[in-house]
Order: sequence, then structure tokens, then C-alpha cells
Amino acid sequence: MRRLDRETVDRIAAGEVVTRPARVVEELLENALDAGADRVEVAVTGGGTERIRVDDDGRGMSEDEATLAVERHTTSKLPEGDLRAVETLGFRGEALASIADVATLTLTTNDGGPRGTRVRVEDGEVTVDTTGRGRGTTVEVTDLFHNRPARRESLAAPATEFERISDRVAAYALLRPEVAVTLDHDGRRTFATPGSGSVADAALAVYDREVARESTTLGAETGVAVDDREVSVEVRGLLAYPSITRASTDHVRVAINGRPVAMPDLRRAIERGYGSLLPGDRHPVAALSVSLPARAVDPNVHPTKERVALRAADAVADAVEEAAADALSTADLRRSADVAMDLEAALDPVETAPSVLGDVDVIGQFRDSYVLCAAGDGDELLVVDQHAAHERINYERLRSAVAASDVPSRRLDPPATLSLSPDAAAAVEAHADDLSALGFDAAPFGGGAVRVRAVPAPLGRVADPESLRDALAGLREGEAPDGRDALLADLACHPSLKAGDDLSDEAAAALVERLGACDRPFACPHGRPTVLAIDEEHLARGFDRHPRRG
Repeated sequence: MRRLDRETVDRIAAGEVVTRPARVVEELLENALDAGADRVEVAVTGGGTERIRVDDDGRGMSEDEATLAVERHTTSKLPEGDLRAVETLGFRGEALASIADVATLTLTTNDGGPRGTRVRVEDGEVTVDTTGRGRGTTVEVTDLFHNRPARRESLAAPATEFERISDRVAAYALLRPEVAVTLDHDGRRTFATPGSGSVADAALAVYDREVARESTTLGAETGVAVDDREVSVEVRGLLAYPSITRASTDHVRVAINGRPVAMPDLRRAIERGYGSLLPGDRHPVAALSVSLPARAVDPNVHPTKERVALRAADAVADAVEEAAADALSTADLRRSADVAMDLEAALDPVETAPSVLGDVDVIGQFRDSYVLCAAGDGDELLVVDQHAAHERINYERLRSAVAASDVPSRRLDPPATLSLSPDAAAAVEAHADDLSALGFDAAPFGGGAVRVRAVPAPLGRVADPESLRDALAGLREGEAPDGRDALLADLACHPSLKAGDDLSDEAAAALVERLGACDRPFACPHGRPTVLAIDEEHLARGFDRHPRRG
């Protein structure tokens, strides 16, 4: 523990650390992790203003270090004041001092010696005593903002403040699965991760069994160029299947070199990795940790370290996107149906074995909407949504055709006429080349009228002339030709089989076989599932029978 020199202090973009209880928890958590803790226990009373306690089994501090630690701009984390090589979560040396400035702080620590040290800071008065404690550190913060009434009054309701605390602790628990993290609130355990190193185990503790089983883990490493030198970028973590989504991006968590950060570019890269598997208004559950050399990261760009700056940021985002896409392309995204015992609950998605679509036998069709198949050794029933399946096939075929600049078209005789707004009709002419690449032949011929002479015909099924509206809307919003996935998904929908279309067994078998050959067969381009699976054991449970053996 040492004081930072004036030059380093002047270079640090230090802001006021303590703005709300969640910031206190975050700073103390980072201290524990930097101390090499294998276990961190967080306990909160109310919304955090009454009491916050963080206990760890890290290296601890000597009496001299503990006394120095509560002074401003003292640190053990910055190598010789070099801000270009920060490999720790904290480095500014102001956290404990700033917390003590707005609360009563008690620091109890031991670096493995025969006695521990207790440092108490209350209203600027520092007292130091010896005490009994094993190796590690405990920090207790009470009466937060007692001397800052305006700041205390600006806080949200205690439940909201604790929700913020819970979110931050959950982020560290998910992104540092090798550390056992617990969170208690008003004496009750909120969650506890085992510290096994498995992000799936951490997800089970932070979320629930559904998220843990409906997810895949990834580990990828690639090289990116930084100043004409190639550096290694490692991406590890968890991606929930598209069947598990949220309404906001709050559950897309990213860490840079172990530091959870709010990085919109990397969040978007993760979502791009899902491609068309996600519904348009939903977001995934993901926790990815990105590791790269410390000199490629500038952590000193935000007062509360919420963001960092990356050298070769675009290349790093591309690496994250590619890693996510690769992991999802090899995962089994098929949803499995679990029969509820009361026969009233909806089908519950569960994890299943790898895809067997190439070996399934079609055994029938239900309500002219669902293809029923026997899979494996006949002990699993697959239910295929024929519209969603055909939509996925059409989408991938259409996407391939567009990439090859060879979209099948069908001439309309007589041509169809659409009535558009004047500006939309003018856009038909402005985007004529792009529309042609998508299989349309259309031209304005007065007022808001547009004559459609040809439409896309993927797999020989002719798109509705009305699909020109969707294509035009996408082009005007900049979705095509480069970002045309949503556009192609809409085009794929129009000619696809509909619920109620009767299929012969041969046609149904061909549909399932083609679905199995798709890059991402288990979701339609709008993110809805294509296949549900029910194994014999689930049926036996529902009928109170024992499954056959052998």
C-alpha cells in the first residue's frame, strides 16, 4: 500500500466514487477480487443506506497498509503509477476514503499474521485497534449519506436501490464464476454461486434452472491487429438460447479483463451474433468475458470506471460477434416440451440431445399445421411447425440467392398495382437496383401508383405483391442491401406454408429434411421455435406410466 505521486493523481480522471449504495458495493467487491478472494459475501440492509457489509478471504492487509488504505489516493494496484498497464479492477486509490467521507466505515483485515487490524472512520476521526480475524478483509459501511441529506433524499425507494445492488453483484458473479459470491438482503439469502468456475453453475444461482439448461457456453480465441502487432483476444462465457429473452438489454453483460462494463458496441456485437434467431423486440441473456492485453485497454475514461476504451475496438467487436455466432451455430437450439403433471401448464422448454432431424421418420400431421415425427430410436416425438420450418428454409435459400445476386423471380401476368404514398412511390425508382436484386420488377406510373411486374419466388412459391411494401420500408430505413436480414425474413414469410396447408407424407419428410440442413434449423428468421421435442419419459410421466427400457 502506497500513496500515489502527484503526477499520477493529476492524470487520473477521478470522479466522486459514491453516488448511491450500489457504487459502494461495487467498489468493495472490486477490492475483494483484486485481493485474490475465492469467496466474497455481500450483505445489505434495506436499500443499502443502513448497512452494507462485504467480507472476503483474500490476501488482507497489515496494520500499516490498513491505516494507509483509508487515505485518499493510496493504492496497491497501480504498478509504478503506469496507467497504461492496469491489470486490476481498482487503481485510483480513492474508494475507501470517499466512502468514509459520506458514511461510517469499519475496516477489519488480516494479511495472515497472528493479529488482525480494525480501522474505523467516523466523521473524519480515524481509530486503529488490533482484533481477532482470519486472513482476509471485512468492510462494513453504515449510515450512508448521513451527512449528505440532499443526496440521501435523491435516492430511489429502498427496493429500487437494492435492485441496483443485486444487478451489480449478479454481473460480477456471472462474469467471475471462479469466485463464490453470495448476496444477502435483510438477513435472507438472495443467491449464492458455488465458485466452481462454470458460468452455467453461476447462471443457475443468479437466474434459474431454465436459463442454466437453455444455454450454451463458449470459449474462443482470435488475434486482432493493434498498432501493426497482433494481440490475442479471448472470449468466454454463456449465451442463453433464443427461447430465453428479455425486454431490455440489461441482461447482456460484458466484462473486459474481468471488469463488468457498460459497452453498447459489444452488447450490439453479441446480439448480432444471434442473427435472426431473436424476435425483433427482444434481447438475449448473455454473460461474456473478453480478455486482451492490458495495454490495449484504457480504463481511465469514465469517472466511475463504468466504461473503458479499447484499441482496435471494431476488431474486438467483430471477434465477439464471431464467437457468439459460432457458438450458437453449433448449439442445439431445439426447444423440448416437458409435460406438466397437472396437464394445465404450458410446455416448458428444456435442454435436449443433439439434433436428429436427419434420421427422423414422419408419422403424421396434426391439424394441417404441425408435422409429427419419431426421432432417435423412436423414443422421442418431434413436433415441427410447418410454417416456421418452411420460413427458415425459404429465408436461408433466399439469403444465399441474394448473396449470389441470383434471386428467383416470377413474372406477374397481368402486373399487380399497389397504391403507395408519393414519397414511397418515388423511392421505388430510387431503389430500383436493390429491389431488382431482391427479385422485384416494379416502377411508378403516376401519382402514388406502382406497377409490380415480377416478385421474388423462393423455392418456386410466389411472394405476394404486397411484400414490396416490406422490402421498400427496409430499403428506405437502410436495412438493405448490406443489413437485409430483417427484410429477407419478411420476404421469406409470404410464400411459406401456412397453418392449414395439407401436406403429403413425402412433402412433410422433404420439409423436415431440408430444415435439418439449414444453418440454424431450430428457429424461424423471426426468432420463433420451429421444433418441439417430447421424449417418452415425459409422456410416461404425464400418463403415470413407466417408460420402456432398452
